[in-house]
Amino acid sequence: MWMKKNDLEAMSVDELWSLHVEISRILLARITVEKRELEKRLAVLNHGRDTIEGGTDVQADGADGKVRRKYPRVFPKYRNPQMPSETWSGRGKQPRWLVAAIKSGRKIEDFEIAEASGSKGRRQWAGPDIDTFLFSSSDLQTSDRP
Repeated sequence: MWMKKNDLEAMSVDELWSLHVEISRILLARITVEKRELEKRLAVLNHGRDTIEGGTDVQADGADGKVRRKYPRVFPKYRNPQMPSETWSGRGKQPRWLVAAIKSGRKIEDFEIAEASGSKGRRQWAGPDIDTFLFSSSDLQTSDRP
């Protein structure tokens, strides 16, 4: 069913339009089938990758593919009094504003945030309440026992 250029030029606009519609329908069907096949292949490849990495809960960190675990949010412990939006958690490299202030003779304790200095910035779980484990003798007896 090869058509020559002369055949197409000889066709009317209605015939060309119907040919266009038919070609579009056939292309859509073929593209849909090929897309499904590619999605199936991708799912198989991803499943194998998840199995190797140990499940789907692990997230990759960018293009290098290194796996990173999730860390809890770290609250700031130090604040710049001249610009309160600048804070530091106490982890990693000291920020420039803190280094400059320490060089000028100030102490790091001068920049501590009041809420973070008394505790670790988080409320620790104290464990279960002792009342949870106390039972009365009537709670332990059942009517099924002789």
